Amino acid sequence: MRDNTPSGPPPAGRTRRGGLPPAAWAAVAAVVALVVFAVSCGGFGGGAPHSRGASAGAHSPSPPSPSPSPSPSWDTGPDSLAALGDSITRAFDACSLLDDCPEASWATGTSPEVDSLARRLGIPAAATWNHARSGALMAELPAQAEKAAAHRPELVTVLIGANDACRPTVGRMTPVREFRADFAEALRTLRRASPRTQVYVAGVPDLERLWSLGRSHPVAAQVWQLGICPSMLGGAQASDAGAAKRRAKVSARVRAYNAALAEVCERDKRCRHDGGAVHDYRFTARELSSWDWFHPGPEGQRALAEIAHRQVTAASPPA
Repeated sequence: MRDNTPSGPPPAGRTRRGGLPPAAWAAVAAVVALVVFAVSCGGFGGGAPHSRGASAGAHSPSPPSPSPSPSPSWDTGPDSLAALGDSITRAFDACSLLDDCPEASWATGTSPEVDSLARRLGIPAAATWNHARSGALMAELPAQAEKAAAHRPELVTVLIGANDACRPTVGRMTPVREFRADFAEALRTLRRASPRTQVYVAGVPDLERLWSLGRSHPVAAQVWQLGICPSMLGGAQASDAGAAKRRAKVSARVRAYNAALAEVCERDKRCRHDGGAVHDYRFTARELSSWDWFHPGPEGQRALAEIAHRQVTAASPPA
């Protein structure tokens, strides 16, 4: 998910971003499929006080404690969908170089080749909205959630976080506490205006897996030098201890982000986390963009759509 744009007019039907320096190529990782945990939440009441009208020494029996409030049932066939996130959900570099290709988005795309989540659910294009932005960090998610809430969608998808790890240096990665707080704020923002909307949260893809997949490919290594996810992919062919330690720190941060997503989602009755499905998915070279060897290409977008559909239509969240 780059923030820089090449010269020349954008292709018809697509929107290019404003010209930022090539270093802004902090691409969001290839993947993601998203499921979310639905959580039961309800309090137990205590026994009733003694009846004031009871005779001396007699106590009215305490009524049984009320049953816990049931979790709302999960609708496996939502009629509208709003997508939030970054360049993965915008299908950046899926159709052409340095360009968003929303028709190929795993969440809301119209391409038969991808067969997006919306298409699989039978949701018409008029009832879908893609508020993701290439280059977005988790800090932007509350603003995206506010836009989505205005539509009162039955389902919102979230796939974001790779850019928070894909920074110029490991020291500039988003702190986990800030990542968690911004995600929680995004859910609160959505709930204030659209309390019944279901949320599917896909995990952050395994960035180290992407590095291991393309590190020995001469074209991939050269393209990554342009500034794609430098914290993980910089010096792709370096094998020294320092490079290994740097990559390990990025991987650990991604795992921490995914744990934060699951933790916050679990507290929301209408939220499902993918249970690690996207992070664990082993993308192949043919599923990555032929332009940057990082973002999902059409086949990678299709894989994300399959994961999401499986999670959203399941009778219960992943164990």
